[in-house]
Amino acid sequence: MKVFCLGGAGKICREAVLDLVQFSDFEKITVADFNEEEGLNVVEWLNDPRVDFMKVNVLDHDETVAKMKGYDIVMDGTTIKLNGKSTACIAEAGCHGVNLNGFGEENHSHSTFVEKGKTCLPGFGMTPGLTQMMAMYAANKLDTVESVRVSHGSYRPIAFSKSITETTTYEYDPNLPGRVVYENGEFLQVPPFARPREIELPEPYGKGIQYIIPHAETKTLAKALKAKGIHLIEVRGTWPKQNMQLVKALYDYGFLRNDLITINGKEVGILDCVAEYLYQSQEGTETELYGYALHVEVIGKKNGETFQHVLTHTHPRSDGSVEGWEKLRAYTRNVAIPFAIAVQLIAKGEVKQAGILTPEEAFKNPSIIFEELKRRDIFIHERVGKLRETVPV
Repeated sequence: MKVFCLGGAGKICREAVLDLVQFSDFEKITVADFNEEEGLNVVEWLNDPRVDFMKVNVLDHDETVAKMKGYDIVMDGTTIKLNGKSTACIAEAGCHGVNLNGFGEENHSHSTFVEKGKTCLPGFGMTPGLTQMMAMYAANKLDTVESVRVSHGSYRPIAFSKSITETTTYEYDPNLPGRVVYENGEFLQVPPFARPREIELPEPYGKGIQYIIPHAETKTLAKALKAKGIHLIEVRGTWPKQNMQLVKALYDYGFLRNDLITINGKEVGILDCVAEYLYQSQEGTETELYGYALHVEVIGKKNGETFQHVLTHTHPRSDGSVEGWEKLRAYTRNVAIPFAIAVQLIAKGEVKQAGILTPEEAFKNPSIIFEELKRRDIFIHERVGKLRETVPV
């Protein structure tokens, strides 16, 4: 089997390539990236005879398709704004595909994947991805599901890469149509910083206020849990405290609209200026606490009684006590490892359906993901409690 690692020189995707080197049976692992210098650095760092480099420009559709042909699967680490283009290339090349984002641009290629008999799984990392597996693990134990609340803490610098800066500004864009909650059969649009809720994440992260964010879980879980009578789905997230303070201030002052301003006779987007500053500054590229934390609450009924399932996840600390998990790598590996696991399972034939799939459709048994994570020292924890019914007065 051969895997084409598109965007493989990126800080997250290179960690996914490392996981393929350490745990997969791929005979050829190609780091494919526009940045030749960084791509070759990744090949040298991995130091494995199966790994090579190929320069690729995903904006050149025909050339990219030609380079992908002959590979079994594409691990697509490109940014949100490129996922539609990259997925179209993967479909035409006749490969399976997996990416990290899953914001919907991939859906245009569904019929091509079906025609070619290939699987495409958009949005499988920590969140979206592992969060759906955690929610479905609990939901599968219940007869009906009342609510699902997905929360995560993403502890990394606000601008350690340009793709991460893009994700940050995308999620809090005041004009974004996809920031929704699912409530009583409807998707309701909400503004940035809607529905604040205190969430207690595993240590060392602790309690903090989180807000609704635009993530694929809201729509994929609504579809997966329709038969269970789901009433409410909310997805929240947070970054380090100083990041949230900055984004809130940018929102309050209108920066997130990215209005055009004139500087020395040239028009530029005000948010583009801020993003470029962050990417080049110490404040934008460093933070005190690194890592990832998930918290998924599922409430529903079993045999007429109401239960609350709370699932969390833990990973090696970022303080240097575990080799390979130091500082930023405690964040990037958390995102990259589930990504790589999904690639390996699809390549092995664990997923039989063709076309664009949600995580819930691809992996009916979430335990298969949890067991693979355990091999990498990432653990899923579950706490179950019975809830008393409240009687109206």
